Amino acid sequence: MAPHSAEVCNSCRSVEKLTCNKEGTITDTSYFSPGSLALLRGRGSSCKKNSSLLTDSCQTPCCAGEGSAMGTSSSSYTPKTIYLDVDGKIQKVIFSRHCSPCDIRELLCSSSNIPRSSAIMLVDPEGALVSIDPTMPTNSHRNLYKVMPLCTGQLGEKEDMFQNVLSQVADQFSRAFRINELKTEVTNRLAMLEKRVELEGLKVVEIESCKNDLKKLRDEMETKGGRSLTCTCKYNFYDDGKKLSPRRDVPSYPKYTLSQETIEALKKPTFDIWHWEHNEMLSCLEYMYHDLGLVKEFNMNPITLKRWLLGIQENYRSNPFHNFRHCFCVSQMMYGMIHLCCLQEKLTLTDMGILMTAAVCHDLDHPGYNNTYQINARTELAVRYNDISPLENHHCAVAFQIISLPECNIFANVESEDFKQIRQAVITLILATDMARHGEILDSFKQKVDIFDFTNEEHVKCLKMVLIKCCDISNEVRPTEVAEPWVDCLLEEYFMQSDREKAEGLPVAPFMDRDKVTKPTAQIGFIKFVLIPMFESVMKLFPQVEEIMVQPLRDSRDHYEVLKQIDDSLTDEPKKKTESLSLGGKKK
Repeated sequence: MAPHSAEVCNSCRSVEKLTCNKEGTITDTSYFSPGSLALLRGRGSSCKKNSSLLTDSCQTPCCAGEGSAMGTSSSSYTPKTIYLDVDGKIQKVIFSRHCSPCDIRELLCSSSNIPRSSAIMLVDPEGALVSIDPTMPTNSHRNLYKVMPLCTGQLGEKEDMFQNVLSQVADQFSRAFRINELKTEVTNRLAMLEKRVELEGLKVVEIESCKNDLKKLRDEMETKGGRSLTCTCKYNFYDDGKKLSPRRDVPSYPKYTLSQETIEALKKPTFDIWHWEHNEMLSCLEYMYHDLGLVKEFNMNPITLKRWLLGIQENYRSNPFHNFRHCFCVSQMMYGMIHLCCLQEKLTLTDMGILMTAAVCHDLDHPGYNNTYQINARTELAVRYNDISPLENHHCAVAFQIISLPECNIFANVESEDFKQIRQAVITLILATDMARHGEILDSFKQKVDIFDFTNEEHVKCLKMVLIKCCDISNEVRPTEVAEPWVDCLLEEYFMQSDREKAEGLPVAPFMDRDKVTKPTAQIGFIKFVLIPMFESVMKLFPQVEEIMVQPLRDSRDHYEVLKQIDDSLTDEPKKKTESLSLGGKKK
């Protein structure tokens, strides 16, 4: 008869090791989260002694709640089981679907005899990384996962062997291609070129002298003409330090295996974008391009797609709001609307590629200060683009600067004329995200929506402009717990700008002033007068949008109106007390 034992984590209260007798249903070397233990208890373990032990060692509210749910046989609370290969032995790990990724990592470390604080990765038998989260795909004891610590020195011996092989290959190449003789020949040719440059040095001096003479002549003409030909702006366009140059030496990011649950969630506006790291978001974006058939349609090299996405990520700044997570948020909403509105049946694959690419690129290199600040401060961008949508024009320029790099050109295999049309369409959509043009674009769409014709290019162009606008400002469509943190991020960026405007003596918009705006006041007007009218217009063309997107907006409006009433009542009470005190003083 084997003894019963358990090891309990002091932090997460998860039971890590259990041993039962032959009649027990819980076997040796199984690892359980608190939630999954409660679920097992709800099902009724045949091991009474073990059951009492678990009750003593894992008394958490999470366990009780999940256990009661299991008692009602609700399939949504079924625990997940994965099997690991640990030193040639099979280990079973059971956890609740409501465990955090951190708890799951601790369970995996414990099951593999790795210290809890170690950084780990989970790989399948083919060597592909498996995302460590509650939605990870399950496996069987014939298809084992393996937990591996992230260690820099684990490949030392293989690296030494690889270096030895490389040195031998280099020696063989040197002999085969007569590298030493080639080096001598190149050195001799360089010496000859140096002599030639010396002989022609006089010509270089003469050219420089001519340039100086031309500069003097130009200065004299400007002086006589009484006007300056140079720009009086405070920024110099020719400052190379200000030019953005996308990185060429971008590394590859690991391949993540997306579970079916994640793939389905990606298609819905309820997708929680806060649980994903940058590499995982890149993998999701890559999946979207493959799933929509864009890689095949544009004959994209999959490696080029990876490099392009990495170049995009590198050129989003770490702003509170306008950052790479916002880029992913807008792109995921576009992907969701394509599926929700069945746009694959109504638009071409080229249109799908234009919509997705514009969403990915729409806020590239956003500095965190809006167009109003750019124009009032007379920044380089405002001067360069003549105060006309300076940020949106800059986003377009950076987007096609990245695509112009051969290693990042996802449209390299597209015909020249087709690329011109794609480029123009993407620019049109990104420029449409300027909120200064909101009324103009929405009015144009409202005129077309009742007689909308999907074969009419102007109608489709207007629809695509409205779709990217919807996705750009769609946070309030998401559940409150996902949407509300975005409001905090946006207000933080607004306050950062208003503080700078005050310091520089520039006008400050009331909705950005930390002394005047609150979260409810910032959102109520925006939802009522911008979001709901625009989404209701789209609803006329796609009725399914009402339940999935318009109703959550109405709920969000009601939520913030309740918060505003609470804020107003709290601010009114001190005023009434002050007034009553002052009246009492007058009576005396």
